[in-house]
Amino acid sequence: MPTDASWWRDAVIYEIYIRSFGDGDGDGLGDIAGIRSRLPYLRDLGVDAVWITPWYPSPMADGGYDVADYRDIDPRFGTLADAQELIDEVHAHGMRIIVDLVPNHTSDQHLWFQQALAAGPGSPERARYLFRDGTSSGGPPNNWRSVFGGPAWTRVADGQWYLHLFDVHQPDLDWQHRDVRAEFESILRFWLDRGVDGFRIDVAHGLVKHADLPDIQTDHEDMLEPPDRTDHPHWDRPEVHDIYRSWRAIADSYGPDRVFVAEAWVAKPERLACYVRPDELHTAFNFDFLRCSWHADALRAVVDCTTRALDAVGAPPTWVLSNHDITRHVTRYGRASTRGGGSQHESHGPVDVALGRRRARAALLLMLALPGSAYLYQGEELGLEELEDLPEEVLQDPTWERSGRTARGRDGCRVPLPWSGFRPPFGFSPGDTPPWLPQPQRWVSLTAELQKREPDSMLALYHRALGVRRNHPALGEGAWSWLPSAPGILALHRVPGLVCVVNISAGPTPLPRHERVLLSSEPLPDGALPADSAAWLQVGDHHASQRAAATSFPTDGVPGRG
Repeated sequence: MPTDASWWRDAVIYEIYIRSFGDGDGDGLGDIAGIRSRLPYLRDLGVDAVWITPWYPSPMADGGYDVADYRDIDPRFGTLADAQELIDEVHAHGMRIIVDLVPNHTSDQHLWFQQALAAGPGSPERARYLFRDGTSSGGPPNNWRSVFGGPAWTRVADGQWYLHLFDVHQPDLDWQHRDVRAEFESILRFWLDRGVDGFRIDVAHGLVKHADLPDIQTDHEDMLEPPDRTDHPHWDRPEVHDIYRSWRAIADSYGPDRVFVAEAWVAKPERLACYVRPDELHTAFNFDFLRCSWHADALRAVVDCTTRALDAVGAPPTWVLSNHDITRHVTRYGRASTRGGGSQHESHGPVDVALGRRRARAALLLMLALPGSAYLYQGEELGLEELEDLPEEVLQDPTWERSGRTARGRDGCRVPLPWSGFRPPFGFSPGDTPPWLPQPQRWVSLTAELQKREPDSMLALYHRALGVRRNHPALGEGAWSWLPSAPGILALHRVPGLVCVVNISAGPTPLPRHERVLLSSEPLPDGALPADSAAWLQVGDHHASQRAAATSFPTDGVPGRG
């Protein structure tokens, strides 16, 4: 395994949604054996690390994000011994492994919560969670709403209420309690002792709540639309940073190469930068980039704001286009309105999937040309779209029920991957075992096996892009600047000797002067870059220094794909 302590500053990390990556035992549900069988695929793809969503024992009320035991593996996924073998094999393949940590809430089947229910009001056991008496009129303690819909409070048999910002089966912990802090410090050590390289922190912005639990001035909270305020009673509170300073000290005690990445939905890059100060977390997902519309000025503004805010604290940006909570970007980019945000998984009009894939190819080259690290979500390298027509009877996301069956939830981005063959389960499960969510027959043209044989496939583009990124001295961390460009065009200069051009205008544009084309997302007829496409160009630094040359975009290189 590589020993670079700063590997995380420009790593490409692949998210594995464990239930949907690979099924090794034939029960239709992804597992550790399925991941192990696909490690050569990930190694050959060229990623530096994998992040695995929760694999802990869980009733699966929220796909494993309702954890019943943080120190074991759900038997549907394998055993602790299987996990250890996976960790060792990931390292043997030259990659690293990040596991998911869910500190905001537990499952209602967690021993602590069961003890709290049994112990009754005022007990030390209840103090680990946010149990409160109701109002004098018999209602909940305040007007907070669940991210998944409905009230954020549930009443128990003895009359008290407990807080759950997510599903009713996910009671929130009280992070003012010393037992909670000590328990998670112990959990960190448990997994670090087993060799994991880091943690992705679920709901990193939500752990600490205002002690008075005051009402919110709106009747609706949406995790994907963070409020632009600094005194929110349960999102992005300043007290959360003390927790992360203590965690950073633990990680550093295992070596400088152990890392954290935060899922922190906050209002602006300056707020995100607070989470990645030198003595706190290492990285945090840039959701502003994920949510940005397919518009040159908007993308430029997000890149500028992000890099400026994170440069101020010495942290690298962490770019991402999709994950297991978000409508897949092929679908987002195929709509008339391409901005992400709000109710991500509600249909917003017709989708041109071919257009979405074309834009997704270009977005990949933009993302991988930016300074910092990047996360890929499983299946994006195959060009998978969101499945918005899953039968209602198969939907499992808690949003579906809590919204009164009006919001379909996130199942559409979590459908098991198509690996091979000509009909479902497309190699996801051995034999003909139906997967836990049905795959569409049309994915027969998107299997990894088929795309490996097609030189112009999405998978081939990912292979080439990751290969160039790994080997070119300009990519990853380092100096960068915008070059002057026409409206609708982004031209990014990386030192030494690379320019990324993205055409978001309505028609083709000539390429700037260059020595050769390293890679392009689409063919380059007559040396021009078509609409909704991108290219990486090798340039002499004297070309880039002549910045005015980028304005007229004359060409002197070789058109075509790299």
